[in-house]
Amino acid sequence: MMNHTNSCPPSLINEIKNLISYSITHLDSDQKSDFLIFHRAIIKKYFEAKNVQIDYRKQVVELSIPVGKRKYTGLTFECQDLERFLKSCLKKDNKSVEFYHNVLSHYNITHAA
Repeated sequence: MMNHTNSCPPSLINEIKNLISYSITHLDSDQKSDFLIFHRAIIKKYFEAKNVQIDYRKQVVELSIPVGKRKYTGLTFECQDLERFLKSCLKKDNKSVEFYHNVLSHYNITHAA
């Protein structure tokens, strides 16, 4: 039996990737603000950032990333493929497991272990 103490189960990562795909294609629905919070949370977690803003029309991300103790610098960049960018921000470490489980339960997606 393999020991998965240092990584997320691949099935959990796949569920989150599916949710990202779904959320990107359903942004014009009533859940836009809910999905926006989800997308911002992924970016915040990955970059340890704050003040994350996403312009979906222009596919531009603005955020503040840490550059020292309690020091942040602003960063703005264009994403040619926002969905792929969000998926690339997924961490496969143990700390992320609980975050991903919470996200899936928030969106009422049951995760098959």
